[in-house]
Amino acid sequence: MKKLSLSILMVVAFVFCYAQPKIQFDQTTYDFGQVREEGGKVTGKFEFTNVGNEPLELTQVRPGCGCTAANYSKGQIAPGEKGYIEATYNPYNRPGHFNKNIRVTTNEPQFLEDSKAAPHMIFIKGEVLKRPATEFEKAGYTKTAGMARFFEPNVSHNLLNTESVLDTFKVRNFWTKPVNFRLESTAPYITEQYRSFGGDLQPNEEGIIVLKYDAGKRAAFGQMKDAVTYMTTDSIEVKKQLHFAVNIKEDFSTLTPKQLKKAPISSYSIEQYDFGQVQKNSQHEMEFQVTNNGKNPLIIRNLASSSIMFKAAATLTEIPGGATSTIKVTFKSNNRAGMQKATIEVITNDPANPIKVITLNAQIM
Repeated sequence: MKKLSLSILMVVAFVFCYAQPKIQFDQTTYDFGQVREEGGKVTGKFEFTNVGNEPLELTQVRPGCGCTAANYSKGQIAPGEKGYIEATYNPYNRPGHFNKNIRVTTNEPQFLEDSKAAPHMIFIKGEVLKRPATEFEKAGYTKTAGMARFFEPNVSHNLLNTESVLDTFKVRNFWTKPVNFRLESTAPYITEQYRSFGGDLQPNEEGIIVLKYDAGKRAAFGQMKDAVTYMTTDSIEVKKQLHFAVNIKEDFSTLTPKQLKKAPISSYSIEQYDFGQVQKNSQHEMEFQVTNNGKNPLIIRNLASSSIMFKAAATLTEIPGGATSTIKVTFKSNNRAGMQKATIEVITNDPANPIKVITLNAQIM
């Protein structure tokens, strides 16, 4: 009887071991050959068969980069039945040879037994024939869109809060009709000083617009990101924006020796903090102190975080001599994973130490 039971168990184990789905691709590489860059997206189809004896299911189809997208058979594929995976490639702005992969995992035993098992790999390849240069590219106007374009829409500056700067923006109308430019109402610290044309930029005309950025009127400190908007009669893109990235620092050059003696002196309880290991979608808090060892009030001008996951707030932004303010940092881990690093910049009116950088770390499990 024992021998019979053992024999039955061996038969069951044998059947279990060999009762499994198994994927077999007709081909693992799809060659698009030569495709035109301006010809639009191209799609290749991979077909496969379930050569096992249990239903097969694709559990993940993941392109190796953002330039391929996959559509594939959903649900179960019965033994002997076929399925497919479609891979799409967008050749625009990608001239030259390409070779991309798609990683495929299924409900086959190796993936169920080992989450780190190597996936099946399929590949697409080909050559993108470079398109002729557009009139915008020939003229160098590639950073903006529409028929009327700014040559360079982005500027950056390091300024003291007593300074201002003029920026010249080159603009050209590639359309066959005049294009009107109207500056929308904007903050007083960015103003138009000059333009080489009237309200309308004529067909094929190239002109300039000069804008002034006044850091004093901005009345802020640290990294500022500002923009102005021009509304136009462009046939393609009506709204056009110019962007300013400005780091504003306080000008202490006018302080007298007497004023410097009475100036605030900042002292910090920490320079770095490690939240340690935390779970996804959890919230954590920590605190550190800023003390004013000087005579005049220490003013916290700005608390700037390098990451939206870390936010800081001070209990006191104007700290009398000898007093202390507590800064609370709230960390929301969100649905992230791995090591997260950030900094909190504490910007004050301490002439000897106006910017203090506190380093933060957290390991999201």
